[in-house]
Amino acid sequence: MEHKKTAGHLAALSTIVIWGTTFISTKILLADLQPVEILFFRFIVGFAILFLIYPKRSKTADQKQELTFAAAGLCGICLYYLLENIALTFTLASNVGVIISVAPFFTAILAHLFMKSEERLRARFFAGFFVAMAGIVLISLNGSRLEINPLGDLLAVAAALIWACYSILTRKISSFGYPVILATRRTFFYGILFMIPALFFFDFQPDLSCLVDKRYLFNILYLGVGASALCFVTWNFAVKELGAVKTSVYIYMVPVITVVSSVVILHERLTLLAGTGMVLTLIGSFLSGYKAERKGIRHGLTK
Repeated sequence: MEHKKTAGHLAALSTIVIWGTTFISTKILLADLQPVEILFFRFIVGFAILFLIYPKRSKTADQKQELTFAAAGLCGICLYYLLENIALTFTLASNVGVIISVAPFFTAILAHLFMKSEERLRARFFAGFFVAMAGIVLISLNGSRLEINPLGDLLAVAAALIWACYSILTRKISSFGYPVILATRRTFFYGILFMIPALFFFDFQPDLSCLVDKRYLFNILYLGVGASALCFVTWNFAVKELGAVKTSVYIYMVPVITVVSSVVILHERLTLLAGTGMVLTLIGSFLSGYKAERKGIRHGLTK
């Protein structure tokens, strides 16, 4: 039993390490690819890998379940990642990484409103939320000469809210009893399907010539195989062994990994203001996460 718990912690940690560096891979790919192109290629690769691993097919029990999968694909695959990638074109990778970490707050609020949670949102939860939001404000004000575009930060906040919607939907899907890989693959399918209109809107012109560059090819495979196919499986394994609350705590490490990676790889400047904002965001996240752990609010967060 204990070794399963250890395996769960290792799975959660390895997942977070990969997710924390996806902002870097996306930033590199944005030099020659549009955000929607990155999304499309990434999840096509992820879907193909999941299909190879688990080629079996299964029909859903009813139309309501199918609509739930479709909504999850729209929110968690299409809208969330599209907003996140577009945000990266307007703001720093470190900003996006930190702001996305407030998703558990939105998840808890939506769970309380729409899942008839018996747990009231108490003072500690709101204190943590406002501390984290204060951190986001500081991050948005990064740069004494106001050389940033706040649009990117707002898009990142919107992405966090969309991810919260996805978390509620995946919690519902988990009650259907389908194998994790099959459920993930079905969600990927709908996510890709909903991307198709966005492809035309953003003047999608598939050009794979840039993938001749080994650096671009590596990053596409890293996002598709690692961050998409593999991480969805390892994250859900961690949730199974540790529970949603303990596993979701690991997501607060994403900003730290992202900031360190962006400084080392992208040579982005870490200012005192941004550093302070990051610390406040993490403190606020842990405040609410600690309360949720004790009182049983379950975020059900996956990425």
